[in-house]
Amino acid sequence: MRPMIFIFLFILGVSMILIPTLFVAFFGNSHSTEMTIPEKVDLKIDPDHSIPITVYRTASKTVETYPIEEYVRGVVAAEMPVDFELEALKAQAMAARTYIVKRILTNDFSDVPGRAMVTDTIQHQVFRSESELRKKFGLHYAEKIAKLNRAVNETMGQVITYEGQPITALFFSTSNGYTVNSEDYYVKKIPYLRSVPSPWDTESPRFQGTISIPFSTIQAKLKVDPAVFTSTGQEWIKVLEWTPSKRVKKLKIGDKLLTGREVRELLGLDSSSFTFEIIGDQVVFNTTGYGHGVGMSQYGANGMAKEGKKAEEIVKYYYTGVEVKDDKIWIKKQ
Repeated sequence: MRPMIFIFLFILGVSMILIPTLFVAFFGNSHSTEMTIPEKVDLKIDPDHSIPITVYRTASKTVETYPIEEYVRGVVAAEMPVDFELEALKAQAMAARTYIVKRILTNDFSDVPGRAMVTDTIQHQVFRSESELRKKFGLHYAEKIAKLNRAVNETMGQVITYEGQPITALFFSTSNGYTVNSEDYYVKKIPYLRSVPSPWDTESPRFQGTISIPFSTIQAKLKVDPAVFTSTGQEWIKVLEWTPSKRVKKLKIGDKLLTGREVRELLGLDSSSFTFEIIGDQVVFNTTGYGHGVGMSQYGANGMAKEGKKAEEIVKYYYTGVEVKDDKIWIKKQ
C-alpha cells in the first residue's frame, strides 16, 4: 500500500503545480486582451489658425460651433466606417477639410438656416458631435475616437488643390469598378474629376443590388404615359447611350427621354450603373455600385490602404492632377 500512497501524493503535488499554470496559460491571455486599454490620442487643436465652424443641427434646429479639427472628425465619423484602414480615414479627413475650406473661401452660406456655414446632412456633409459619437460607439468609444483623432491629427491643415485652389472634393461609397467623369453625371466637365479604374470596390457589401419597381410607381415618379405599359409589341424601356465608366447615360422610358442620373434619383436606385428586366407588372433593376460615382470611392480608398497606399497617394489617384497644400495659405485665425 505504501507505494500506492507515495504515487498518489506525487500526482497530487504535481497537479497542484500544473493546474494553476495551465489555467493562467489558457485563460489569462484572453482576459488580459479584453482588458487592454486603448492608447489615448487627443485631438490636436491648432491655436494659431484653427477657425470656428458653425453647423446647423437639423434635429434640434440650432446652430453649434466647433473648431475645424473637431468638425472634420465629426464628418469622417459620419461619412466613412471607422473600421476602415487609417490611411483611408486620413484621405476622407483631407476631403472633408477641403470641402469646408472651399466653402469658407466661396463665402456663400445662403443655403443654410441660422446663418451657419453648413448643415449636418448630405446637403453638405453629414456630421456627428462628440456626444453623439459616444452614444454610437458605446464601449468601443475610446478605441474608435483615438483612431479618428489620429486621422485628423496626421492630416492637420491638409487640403486637396488643383491649380492652387481647393477642389470640389466629391466622394461616394462604392463604384461599379470605375469612377465617373464629372460631365457624365453633373454635366459640367471638371479636370480633376476624371474616371479611373477602382477594382477594390467588389469588397463592398453594396457592390451589387436588386430592386423591383411596379409599373404604377414608375409611371407616377417619371410621369410616363400610362398607355405604354399596356401596349404590346413595343420596347418601351431601352438604354440609348452608356458612359465610358459603364453607366447608363441616356435611356427611353415610354414617351420620356431621361438620363441615368434622373432615373437613379427619381426611382431611388443605388447607382446609375444598372440593367433591367420586365417581370410581370414590374421592372427589376440590377445595380452595381452605390452612390453617384464621381470623385473618391470610399471602398476603393480602403482597398488601396489595405495594399499599403498612403492617404496622399489615394487622393491623388482619385482626383486627377491635384496637389496637397496647407490650409494656412487661405485660413487665418478669426
